[in-house]
Amino acid sequence: MRGKATRLHTLQGIKSSLIPHPSSLAAGSAVASSVRILGIDPGLVVTGFGVIDRTGQKLAYVTSGCIRTPKGELAARLKTILDGLAEVIAAHGPAQVALEKVFVNANPQSTLLLGQARGTAICSAVLHGLPLAEYTALQVKQAVVGNGHADKRQVQEMVRRLLKLGGNPSADAADALACAICHAHGGQLGRMATAGYRMKRGRLV
Repeated sequence: MRGKATRLHTLQGIKSSLIPHPSSLAAGSAVASSVRILGIDPGLVVTGFGVIDRTGQKLAYVTSGCIRTPKGELAARLKTILDGLAEVIAAHGPAQVALEKVFVNANPQSTLLLGQARGTAICSAVLHGLPLAEYTALQVKQAVVGNGHADKRQVQEMVRRLLKLGGNPSADAADALACAICHAHGGQLGRMATAGYRMKRGRLV
């Protein structure tokens, strides 16, 4: 019963979190040079995911959302993450995975738990035979915002602009999308991302 309940929670969590882009519904056959990337922002409580397509220098939003784990045993929570990411991979067929590296927290227990969530995300990619790249939060922010110390609000805003979204994605989904964007440009998006924008009172304008 526990396994079934956990699975049901996973399915509900993903379905309610997905933000389908209209263009993805009308997508035709894949272009030869197109690459689909799954970005993951691992976390034991909330794991963000975001899927984008890169065709040449163009990026297209596919979907994003969060996998939320229920309170309970650690093994069951990790299974929720593994099952959730497996469903995202099966549904959207990414060719590559980009993962945000875990930072060292002042609390050793928190760092350990976050590391286990990261390990689960890595396993999801490995089990599906997908190549994986890892980036630090500083690398992702530098690539997407042009500032390695940008706050979450700035990351959300820049992700919205780069992917031409109707609104800002949630913080966890935005971090995952930012990781995918960073990978799409080889981690070197940098100034190109912020071309035409400037900082004013901590905001991109």
